[in-house]
Parts: sequence; structure tokens; C-alpha cells
Amino acid sequence: MASGASPLSPDVMDFLKICFGGHIIEGYGMTETSCVISCMDEGDILSGHVGSPNPACEIKLVDVPEMNYTSDDQPYPRGEICVRGPIVFQGYYKDEMQTREVLDEDGWLHTGDIGLWHTGGRLKIIDRKKNIFKLAQGEYIAPEKIENVYAKCKFIGQCFIYGDSLNSSLVAIVSVDQDALKAWASSQGIKYKDLEQLCNDPRARAAVQAGMDSVGRDAQANTCFEFAKSVTLVLEPFTMENGLLTPTFKIKRAQAKAYFAKAISNMYVELTTSDSSHVK
Repeated sequence: MASGASPLSPDVMDFLKICFGGHIIEGYGMTETSCVISCMDEGDILSGHVGSPNPACEIKLVDVPEMNYTSDDQPYPRGEICVRGPIVFQGYYKDEMQTREVLDEDGWLHTGDIGLWHTGGRLKIIDRKKNIFKLAQGEYIAPEKIENVYAKCKFIGQCFIYGDSLNSSLVAIVSVDQDALKAWASSQGIKYKDLEQLCNDPRARAAVQAGMDSVGRDAQANTCFEFAKSVTLVLEPFTMENGLLTPTFKIKRAQAKAYFAKAISNMYVELTTSDSSHVK
């Protein structure tokens, strides 16, 4: 069995090995590289990496100083994963500007993924360079990394993390797992007319945020700036049909920001009001 698309956590990989009792490998690739960039070698029993380079390409890591990833990092060099070789595409169809953003003059494709070189020439994906933004206090945030952490919360079907340089904290739009939310409400004896009313119930929002905080602490996220300080619950899933997902099921951030603009604004107003109350 093979896994790709996004990195498996080592405990999930080990769980799959035990469940299926067969050979399970993890690989890494992109459409722009005709798929495979790297893949685990047969017989490699170490989990938590995406293997060694495909023989048809070169891989290098480029320093990303604004995120504190460099080739001098110890114990493992870290940086943005760049790929070169015959498997790399020639460019985006009739889109020279976007092509220049990812392909440099030496033929290196800049993937936007952050990796490290593990022992034995193994590549490990640890972060994402694209879509980072800075909060008001100057901290850089990689929202996809935080969303992947929050995805482990039982209440969450999908999650969109938002922040900007005008605010010092993150907020979250959560497309809820409806079954989990209904089960929680039943266990708490909470009555509601419909699920929309339940999503707007402050007790439900507090329960979801507590669940998110719990998985955040388990993942050792920074409580000062990597935790969402306010949450809005929605029933509508993020889909390609409503313009919130790409064909590869990644969140379209600009569109999501516009789509949920009112909810985002309301959360920051609540946070500002709450902070003012604490000061008083």
C-alpha cells in the first residue's frame, strides 16, 4: 500500500503497518513533477519520512530565513524543497507569470514545501512555505500546518485558519462534523431547534474550541500565537462547488477570506471587546 498527498504522522503509519501486516510506503510528489519526487525504499522500517529522491531528479533544500529554516540547522539541515530534472514540467499553460514564480532560471522547481534531510538521505516534510502570513506582533504563521493539527479534533470536518498583520491572534472557521456535534449536545442535555441554532450556541463554540486547544497542546503548538482564539461554526462544507476548494482539495484562502468576511470581522470584534473587558 502507498500513501501520498499529505504527510502521514508516524503513529498513523505504524498503526497501518500493524493493521494490514503488509508493506506500506509513503511517497512525495506534485503534478508539476509528473508525480513522484521521493519514495520510501522497500524494507525501510522507519516511519515519519517520505523516503529518498527519485533517481530521475535532484533535490536540494533552500534556506527560508524568515521561518528560521536553514542548511546550518542542527541536527538536520532544513529548507524549502526544490526539484530539478526531466520529470519537472515546462510551465503552466499560458501562464508565464505563475510559471516564473515556481521555476527559476536554473530549472529548479520551488515546491513551497519545507523539508529536512533525515538520516540515510531520507526526506521529511515538516512545514509549508506558501500561504504564510505575519501577525501584528511579527510572528510568522503557516496556517496549513495548524489546520492539519486541528483536523484531529473530533468536532472538525474542515477548518480554515485566518490571521493578518493587523491582528495579534488567529481565528477559525470550522465546518463541523455534524454527528459529533449532535452527540455532544445530546450528552450535555442541550435542546436545539436545528443544527444552525446549535452552531450559534456559545456552549457549542466553547466545546469545539476546547477540543481544538486540546489537540493543539498534544501537538505542542505555541499557545501564544498558534492557537485560534475564536471559532465560528458552520454547517456548509468547503467544496469546489462553492469555490472554497481547489481541484486537489486545498483551501482557496483568498476566496475563503471573502466568503467568511463577516464572520471573521465579528470574531475580531468579540476578541477586542473581550480584551478590553479584561483590561478594565
